[in-house]
Amino acid sequence: MFTGIVQQLGRVAENTRSRIRVDSKLGRLPMGASVSVNGVCLTVVRRVPIKGGWKLDFEVSEETLRCTNLGDLKPGDPVNLEPALTAADPIGGHWVSGHVDARAKVLEVERQRGGFCRMRIALPKSLARLAAFKGSISVDGTSLTVSAVGPAWFEAALIPHTLERTTLGVRKPGDWVNLEADLLARYLERLLSFMRPSRRPRAR
Repeated sequence: MFTGIVQQLGRVAENTRSRIRVDSKLGRLPMGASVSVNGVCLTVVRRVPIKGGWKLDFEVSEETLRCTNLGDLKPGDPVNLEPALTAADPIGGHWVSGHVDARAKVLEVERQRGGFCRMRIALPKSLARLAAFKGSISVDGTSLTVSAVGPAWFEAALIPHTLERTTLGVRKPGDWVNLEADLLARYLERLLSFMRPSRRPRAR
């Protein structure tokens, strides 16, 4: 489990699609540790110490490649990194599982005064019911607040700190990002689906 508060930017060292190697300055992580990479929960399968950090290897399944942007990553590309929560960690963003729902295109990026930014992102039909004004959504593993929402898009207002410390600072229209709907919204939608009246015809 994660919170969507990115701890640092890593760099892709190698990507064979089935395995991604990332240069990281995260502390020593045990084998099998979970790390959010651009919002995708991956498992550390190999680690090699380097100056000031570690090279971390992650295995990536075909299903993950299908619904995320990890397959598009090239050596040198930045990635958002967040290790899994511990019981002592504060919940600074919102509950993020690292199970990406879909990838979507950035539609608009408007730079504003003071280093702020308005970003509009396509909203897949499957997530339209789960995005709400002032609700939470994870974009490339970054916890964001929805500042506006339409039938096929949503917007977020990004502060300078977020732009400097995450991949969102270099995103441009046409780029693909990973989306994960708010976990509570997802469970609420599932619960409500059982409470809707049945449309089956009544027996006579």
